[in-house]
Amino acid sequence: MGERAVRETTPIPVESSENLNSYAIAQAQFDTAAQYLDIPAGLRDHLRHTSRLTTVEFPIEEDDGTVKTYTGYRALHSRVRGPGKGGIRYHPDVTADEVRALASWMTWKCAVADIPFGGAKGGVVCDPKKLSRSELRKITRRFVVELGDTIGPHTDIPAPDVNTTAETMAWIYDTYDMMHPGKNNLPVVTGKPVGMGGSLGRNEATARGCLFITKRAIEQGVVPGLDSLTGARVVIQGFGNAGSIAAQLFRDAGATIIAVSDSTGGIFCADGINPEMAIAHKQQSGSVVGLPGTTTVTNDDLLHIDCDVLIPAAFENQIRADNADGVSAKLIAEAANGPTTPAADKILFARGIPVIPDILANSGGVTVSYFEWVQNIENEHWSEDQVNAHLRTKMEAATDAVLKMQIEIRDRNGADVDLRTAAFATAIKRVATLALARGIWP
Repeated sequence: MGERAVRETTPIPVESSENLNSYAIAQAQFDTAAQYLDIPAGLRDHLRHTSRLTTVEFPIEEDDGTVKTYTGYRALHSRVRGPGKGGIRYHPDVTADEVRALASWMTWKCAVADIPFGGAKGGVVCDPKKLSRSELRKITRRFVVELGDTIGPHTDIPAPDVNTTAETMAWIYDTYDMMHPGKNNLPVVTGKPVGMGGSLGRNEATARGCLFITKRAIEQGVVPGLDSLTGARVVIQGFGNAGSIAAQLFRDAGATIIAVSDSTGGIFCADGINPEMAIAHKQQSGSVVGLPGTTTVTNDDLLHIDCDVLIPAAFENQIRADNADGVSAKLIAEAANGPTTPAADKILFARGIPVIPDILANSGGVTVSYFEWVQNIENEHWSEDQVNAHLRTKMEAATDAVLKMQIEIRDRNGADVDLRTAAFATAIKRVATLALARGIWP
């Protein structure tokens, strides 16, 4: 979600005895990987924490004349490698811990993709389904004003996320531009409309990046007995932006989409689901459920369907200790942020099911956001073919780096580790190396 990595706008209910606090999970993932790296203890402690959390409360006059106070957050995890980068989400369940976790994941995601950004994330506690376009515009503009110069083209750069769109980014840009006249302010936000400096290929970037990475991992032998996506059976949980586009792209790459789901339930067809028909049915009825020629399944059942590739593209904490034993995929590629808990990771690893982690699998979105930022700074406009070619190069290099780190950890420590640990180790090493080279200020 991801930078929009996701997603359905209604969370899929979760019941679990695990600690599902996103920030606790993010720190646990960091600790698991950091133990394999030679990093000074003090620096390690600094890198696992948030650099800044900004909390704002502001009033909005709603359409009926009433005044309501809204709470917004913006977390900046790190600026060691460059400006903070990360989406802004509008959702009633936004919390400080959630944005801190997502900001830290963004730091590691940018480092894995080897782009010169740090991690940030933001959100406003609100329910967009109950707000008019005018009210959303007011919330956006006031939130940007309250954040002030904590955001900027070279300090912290927002992007779309859950329930925010290119139009929302246009409002952010316009507000910031009014506050800073006479400058090139286009790079202050990415995910803008193409006519306003947005990048071609941005809308598809998360799903396309997931495709490039999954293909590369398979080609490099990550899944024994699976050497191509041609004929591979793919299951996708979550049929929002990333999930629906992934369905089309993976189908075009030769895979067969046998099941998809949204927040209301899922559908299954062993002979394959036509993604365009599923999208049209969802637009017409509000759900993928009921598509002719398919069988209805629950979201829990969908995770247990026998398949070659499972793509979680919904919300956090979907694959957990209480259901990981039933996963029947040969490979999991996380298009969502945080869909697999640490306890589930251990179960899947013991069962020999590789998980391409979110900080790698859905890094295509922030990578093309970086391309947009570069285009804005240079006053250029790349073709979609240019964008996709650069994206493929970045995604394949990132995959190779993670696989190389997995081998290095095994050779150096005699420990087999999963792809998430290898990805975090790759990212942490890159950030820590640069932090040490820069020195601790002052």
